[in-house]
Amino acid sequence: MERVFNFSAGPSALPVEVLEKAAAEMTCYGDSGMSVMEMSHRSADFTAILAHTKDTLRELMNIPDDYEILFLQGGASMQFAMVPLNLMVDNGRADFIITGNWAKKAYQEARRFGDASIIASSEDETFSYIPEFDASMVRSDIDYLHICVNNTIYGTRFKPDALPQVDGVPLVGDMSSNILSEVYPIDKFGLIYAGAQKNMGPAGVCVVIVRKDLIGKASETTPIMLNYKTHADKDSCYNTPPCYAIYICGLVYDWIKAQGGVAAMEAINKEKAAKLYDFLDNSKLFKGTVRPEDRSLMNVPFVTGDADLDAEFVKEAKAKGLANLKGHRSVGGMRASIYNAMPMAGIDALIAFMKDFELKH
Repeated sequence: MERVFNFSAGPSALPVEVLEKAAAEMTCYGDSGMSVMEMSHRSADFTAILAHTKDTLRELMNIPDDYEILFLQGGASMQFAMVPLNLMVDNGRADFIITGNWAKKAYQEARRFGDASIIASSEDETFSYIPEFDASMVRSDIDYLHICVNNTIYGTRFKPDALPQVDGVPLVGDMSSNILSEVYPIDKFGLIYAGAQKNMGPAGVCVVIVRKDLIGKASETTPIMLNYKTHADKDSCYNTPPCYAIYICGLVYDWIKAQGGVAAMEAINKEKAAKLYDFLDNSKLFKGTVRPEDRSLMNVPFVTGDADLDAEFVKEAKAKGLANLKGHRSVGGMRASIYNAMPMAGIDALIAFMKDFELKH
């Protein structure tokens, strides 16, 4: 069977070149005589893999030297607890901008550990826009301000030049579904976290990019495994890390670098998204669900307005090799996740099918 165009929101498509290289090295990595899945995380071979992966990510994202890069387990959802346990410690307060399910879950978890407050939300219109922000909205003496930079389910994003900023307040960003898709100024954040399975690699590893002065503030009662200092001190190897997932991330980083880096990916992603949004804006059957100025480059939700017709579209699309277009269970409709690994040919194939479907209906 031929490979399909996989529009899944995550776990998502990986570059074919990455899969082919991983396949070639599956039974024997280099001259190690074994698979990466079999080698010790203390071995020289894996130490080199980890160092290369970290260095390449630092280069791609232009991460300053005063930021630590951690490769952790538990996914982005674990960070909903780790962030407040490590950062909400000086004043015990944090503010949240709610733009979807994941931002809401981060807020709900933070409430377990301190005074978490919602200062803006777009829930009134089904998270179809990014709410207005002004620094005066932030409460005094908060330890951090949290946002979900790209909203996987609803298809909105904070643009790189419109990040909410408050002097002296660390910005925490969940970038799980748009990391490495366009250039963001890392120094505008105190901490970034991202589950790998949407735009970086397989499920099993979460990348945390954290300013070093924010490490080591957790209380003594914080579980050892939930303390950033534990992992920073041991170079993400306090316990056995998700070695193979880290290795695949390294291959993806190499692939992005070979494409010209994040700026080059951004140009391609904007072209892909513009082509799909242009079709939606001119369609007589399909309609995008997000305010145009807040649209994501990675996740494109759309509907026909008829749930039965939506279901028929998803079924017929799958038969045509266009997989995983069903929208999230909480919103219905369709969603095309067009991450870095989605080629332009996939966008063209989707639009061609949508045109045929529109003609029939």
